Amino acid sequence: MPVSRPFSRTLKIAPSILAADFANFGAECRAVEAEGADWVHIDVMDGHFVPNLTFGPAMCAALRPHIKGVMDVHLMIAPVDPCVEAFARAGVNRLTAHIESGPHIHRTLQAIRAAGCSAGLAINPGTDTGAVPHLLDDIDLICVMTVNPGFGGQTLIPAMMAKIRTLRAMIADRPIHLEIDGGVTEANAAALVAAGADVLVAGSAIFKGGNAANSAAYGANIRALRAAAEGR
Repeated sequence: MPVSRPFSRTLKIAPSILAADFANFGAECRAVEAEGADWVHIDVMDGHFVPNLTFGPAMCAALRPHIKGVMDVHLMIAPVDPCVEAFARAGVNRLTAHIESGPHIHRTLQAIRAAGCSAGLAINPGTDTGAVPHLLDDIDLICVMTVNPGFGGQTLIPAMMAKIRTLRAMIADRPIHLEIDGGVTEANAAALVAAGADVLVAGSAIFKGGNAANSAAYGANIRALRAAAEGR
């Protein structure tokens, strides 16, 4: 069962392994954590809800021994409910489902928590935030998709900045993380944090220029992103 951690709104950097070396995931996870990653973000795609196919519960279970900290799993799949237990058994800490992925997101969030994981709610760029206030008591994280889900390496959609501010106001003082996923770079990190983000998911911005055997570049990229986000 994943271990619960006390809530903190200090900035978290969550490298997405979608940009890592697919042939060497265990070593990549160890390397990026050793270089300062706060969480490790895993994008699960089904080729149906989004136009790509990536990982499943077996991959998460295989990676769990290589990740000392938080395994942050983003489910871009539909239907979600039949898969929740399998991902929880794999040792996931945070399990995020899309509000658009099924007709009963409240039931999905309840199932995630009942399985022992923190529950995240992901929202696509074209989705209105009107349903979020009704779900705030059932979530531990909101993931704002700042690109259309399915592929890495995209450019952040500028109109999402207003959505981030809106959601931060909804969260108020609740212990809910506001995570940004898509197109995060040094150039926009400060604006994202100013808008209310406290978790930044980044793929190519973290994994560029290095590999598991030469991970110093990962550390430099993480430090640069953190410094930019904190305005240093």
